[in-house]
Formats: sequence, C-alpha cells, structure tokens
Amino acid sequence: MLQPPHSSLQVAAVPAQRVPVRDRDQDAPWHTEAVCQRDEAGLFFAPSKEPTAARLSREQAAKRVCSGCPVMVECREHALLQPEPYGVWGGLTAAERRVVLARRRRRDLELKKAARSAEHIAAAG
Repeated sequence: MLQPPHSSLQVAAVPAQRVPVRDRDQDAPWHTEAVCQRDEAGLFFAPSKEPTAARLSREQAAKRVCSGCPVMVECREHALLQPEPYGVWGGLTAAERRVVLARRRRRDLELKKAARSAEHIAAAG
C-alpha cells in the first residue's frame, strides 16, 4: 500500500544544481537513462477526475521512482525550462515546479535589483 507524502514542499526545496552524472554517452539524450521508462506513464500523469488521496499516493510513488533515477536533475531542469504543465518530472509535481519557478523569478529579480544598486553606488563613488 502506498504511503501518503509527508510534505510535498520538502522535495521542492531541493536546490537545482548540476550533479555529476555517471559515465554515459554525452551524445545520447538524458532521457535514455531515465528510470521511468520502465514504469507505467500512468504513475507520472494524473487520470482525469482523480481523487485527491489517490493523486497524492500516486505522486509519492512516482517520486520514489524519481529518487533513484540517475538523470533526475536533468529531468527536473527540462521540466522547469519547458515548462512542463503536467505530471511528475524530476521528482517534482506540477505545483511544486510552479513554486520553484516563482522562487527562481523572485531570486533573479532580487539579484538584478542588487546589481543595479551596486552600479549606482559605483557610479556615485
């Protein structure tokens, strides 16, 4: 029986960073090593009118598959850059990806604001 998730935002808090990928053919697309290729797509994408408890259970099971995937980071970045509107990608649900994207946009705005402030200070001094 699948366990309900403890907190979906715990996964979303994982920083997006490039981790070393084991020796693989650099010409091959990242998804050729994705563990999810061996699983049902239904685990990663919601059927229509799925009850909340079933969705949470299914998403947790999909995240467990993702957690052992050698290309999880590449998958997550793909889903964030596209952006993929549905499903579990790189261990994140669509809602979690929206949170990550909002945080990235906010961080980028803060960095730009800080850079402009530094430019004004340098120009004045």
